Amino acid sequence: MSVAALLVAEACNVGLTPVIKPGEPALSRARLAHVDQYYVRAENHAAASGVLIDAQAQIPIARAWGGGLLASVGGLRFVVPVRTINAGPSPKYFGCKRGITWLNAVNDQVAGIGQMVVPGTPRDSLFILDTLLNLDAGPRPEVVTTDNASYNDMVFGVFALLNYRFAPRFADLPDQRYWRAPLPDPLPEGVELSSEQQAIRDYGPLEPIARHTVNVAKIATQWPDMLRVAGSLVTNQVRAYDLLRMFGRDGHPTPLGQAFVEYGRIAKTLHLLALVDPVDGTYQRRMNRQLTVQESRHRLGRKICHGNRGQIRQAYREGQEDQLAALGLVLNAVVLWNTRYLNAIVEHLRSSGQPLRDEDVARLSPLGHAHLNCLGRYAFTTQPPEELRPLRDPNARDGEDDGEF
Repeated sequence: MSVAALLVAEACNVGLTPVIKPGEPALSRARLAHVDQYYVRAENHAAASGVLIDAQAQIPIARAWGGGLLASVGGLRFVVPVRTINAGPSPKYFGCKRGITWLNAVNDQVAGIGQMVVPGTPRDSLFILDTLLNLDAGPRPEVVTTDNASYNDMVFGVFALLNYRFAPRFADLPDQRYWRAPLPDPLPEGVELSSEQQAIRDYGPLEPIARHTVNVAKIATQWPDMLRVAGSLVTNQVRAYDLLRMFGRDGHPTPLGQAFVEYGRIAKTLHLLALVDPVDGTYQRRMNRQLTVQESRHRLGRKICHGNRGQIRQAYREGQEDQLAALGLVLNAVVLWNTRYLNAIVEHLRSSGQPLRDEDVARLSPLGHAHLNCLGRYAFTTQPPEELRPLRDPNARDGEDDGEF
């Protein structure tokens, strides 16, 4: 009971006063302060969130939304009005104040699988990889999309080497370069090409845009060091953000950084070709749909974190991480609750003989929050029901089914 009250207090950003109940030992100020100090921490929130993620993945309707292999990473901005070194300026988002960015990863089953707090509004793509390498639970995503994040060829290379497909949305798609990796010309003495290999040298309709050539020799030279970098990232020996900064010197990449640039140009070209494919637009639609899920989760997060005008008043990085980890845990709890009831509704409609198409079920979202009330009094002494609440009767008049979903 104390943990539930503290999660609501932290996630809704309302403090302890609204959740304290005189006469209830578990909801006294002293008890809540004790539990808050010793138990409510970001690492515990991550472990609890992993339980919710695994529980949602077992619900049939969640599997209709995706397999968890597509994820998006986006940032939610919060103003920090107190003095702190873990905040940065950004007139666009924070006005004359300073703030933080809460990066959170969401998979295509609409579960928040990872999060990270960074000061200000930095180049998001430099932190996205750090977020993905420290997930709470769920399958490891294969495709990672972002919304107009700052990107460069080096970032594509690091993602590709770690077996992620980096798929940002380009704001300047017509201005992007396409790269080619042709066979050596002239060929070594005694080497002959088959008809299939000869076709590789000719890009056909793409020949006019594939004017730039990848320097494969730089990749081959630095390949052993590139593998060592990948191992350091996976084992958390170094942060991706710090590593990518070391690859550049005043805007000019080091030899190892240039190798990642050349390697990333291959992955970037494949991503661009999938985006502009005139025959099959499934790839781009999947990216846009997942980014819409990300924005919907941010709207739900704004509604829940309503206290103190939505500002984070924690002065230390640990406090900011603990509070926003609580927000992520509550978001996953709301998503799991909605998913269970959506699944019950779909099963009820199908059992009653109403036809439901699978493509329509796949478009449902557990991020609806019209029924969610974050204001008023918070009660924690009522025992939760052992079964789902009765579903609302669509034929009932307003007020006849109060308390039902």
